[in-house]
Amino acid sequence: MLSFEQKLAIADSFRELSRKDVSLGRVNYHYEASVQEKKTVIYHLHPNGNGFVYAGELKGYEADAKGLVNIRDYSEDELRALIAQSIRLLGGGSESVGGAGTGVPEPSAAGSEGEPTREERWRNAKRQELLLQWEEEDGMWYVFAGDNLDTVWETYDEAREYLEEEGFSRVG
Repeated sequence: MLSFEQKLAIADSFRELSRKDVSLGRVNYHYEASVQEKKTVIYHLHPNGNGFVYAGELKGYEADAKGLVNIRDYSEDELRALIAQSIRLLGGGSESVGGAGTGVPEPSAAGSEGEPTREERWRNAKRQELLLQWEEEDGMWYVFAGDNLDTVWETYDEAREYLEEEGFSRVG
């Protein structure tokens, strides 16, 4: 289990979130650019390591009636992925991401051969497609299957290696 300090450091790495100290040493993090009425991404992160992240109706998470997921036993990668998805959800994210107000950078023009861009499409032999996207806010590479986050990587090379091992090739 990650410590309270480790969870705070992860939350603080998302520059689009603002920290709000609340009672009993707990901390909330808000996404002020939310297109929804809801702004709280991280709720009651407690010094004992317990806390919640808003997941709404995201698939693959056991959320309570308020759409909150308990993150007590989450790993760093799992926590980063859930926070990123929550921000995306509150920002009105969909498969066509990018542009003003979404918190996601516009894709850059395609680089020279072998050079990564901010957004790349990868396809396998079954014609399944994944999106590899650079998130400048936290300096991470995200792999999306439609609206669902698949994995998060610290470097482009790690993400590329993962995609190639899974049988995907860069499109275009």
